[in-house]
Amino acid sequence: MSILRKLSILADAAKYDASCASSGAQPRNSRDQKGIGSTNGCGICHSYAPDGRCISLLKVLLTNWCIYDCLYCVNRESSNVERARFSVEEVVQLTLDFYRRNLIEGLFLSSGIIQTPDYTMEQLIEVARRLREDHQFRGYIHLKTIPDASADLIARAGLHADRLSINIELPTQASLVQLAPQKDVGGIKRSMARIRLQLDDAKEAQKNARHTRSMPGAPAARPAPARFAPAGQSTQMIVGADASDDRVILRTSVTLYRSYGLRRVYYSAFSPIPHASALLPGRAAPLMREHRLYQADWLMRHYGFQEQELVTDAGLLPLNMDPKLAWALAHPEWFPVDLNRAPRETLLRVPGLGTRSVERLLKARSLRQVRKSDVLRLGAPGARILAFVALPDHRPGNDAARLLEAAMRSKAPGPSSRVAAAAQQGDLFETAAPADMPAPAALAGEPVLA
Repeated sequence: MSILRKLSILADAAKYDASCASSGAQPRNSRDQKGIGSTNGCGICHSYAPDGRCISLLKVLLTNWCIYDCLYCVNRESSNVERARFSVEEVVQLTLDFYRRNLIEGLFLSSGIIQTPDYTMEQLIEVARRLREDHQFRGYIHLKTIPDASADLIARAGLHADRLSINIELPTQASLVQLAPQKDVGGIKRSMARIRLQLDDAKEAQKNARHTRSMPGAPAARPAPARFAPAGQSTQMIVGADASDDRVILRTSVTLYRSYGLRRVYYSAFSPIPHASALLPGRAAPLMREHRLYQADWLMRHYGFQEQELVTDAGLLPLNMDPKLAWALAHPEWFPVDLNRAPRETLLRVPGLGTRSVERLLKARSLRQVRKSDVLRLGAPGARILAFVALPDHRPGNDAARLLEAAMRSKAPGPSSRVAAAAQQGDLFETAAPADMPAPAALAGEPVLA
């Protein structure tokens, strides 16, 4: 089989994994360490940097052969899809060829499980090792960790990869037992825990090294401690493949963040696959549900919300509006918020106010009073904000219907319109504050959010 045909099959097979963003990676080049590739920045997926730059990654599977028979997976053992397998050297050369043609800036590599988890993990690690050591590739590398791989292999993988991830796939053990009986929830969590311990150890070693270098009389040019997956670890959950509601999904995410220090939990709307089991839904999960989960996840991590605050009594996130606005409309007793006096925690709950704009607001009001004209300079988000805040020259009605009408009248502008508006703004906000709820397209690539 030709390389081009393999690439077509294995790139298409990799498209179901959403966790391929490159945020958090650090440059690997230094004065004494040169190489090719960059962490900034058929088989190419696109991520986005914090400043909006598009970054291209070669996203492929080593093979779509698999000894597991997970019902939701198109590459399961019983599937009749066309199979292919790259050799280690083929993936290495593809990565280098794509980079030299300026098509990619990094690699996302996953695989079906062949022979044993340890054997498969060794193959993935060897790709990364050859790129780093034999070809001095300094670009971003994300390796998918195979469940139940040994602790030694996980330690080796983190020395070459910028990010490691292991997909938990489903939010409950009962669902995993039903749809992927060969997978072990305990094994997945053990692997996550091993990565967490390695990350913690690496951070502590780097901290101690910096402290030692800063001490008077410290010896110069000591070798830096080995880095371990500097962009951390992530995971993915499939949304809509089982009966779990949004409350259960978000609660699982909270547990994963707290227990294993994950950088991100990704959500992937279930899509029907050929020759599917009767245990799976016949329809795809709404993409808007996936989007609302990303928004709720962001609110929990950066805005101080709890998962139980964001879902309805039925355990679901509303699909017709973002969860922050839905919460505000359900709690009119919180509003209007005095923009000149309210603490940061309260300001973050105002629809239309993002984390950056809140920080700028706090700085601005230490110098003078914020007025209605200042908020209106934000453009469309300003109209939404005014529905929920009180100012010296503005006070909205407190009736929920009026709040809804005013809030829904405005839609958050896209990045280009925000930049254009920023050039015309006064000195209250140095640049246009981003909308507090990112757009669906942005959510596919984590760096926009990180």
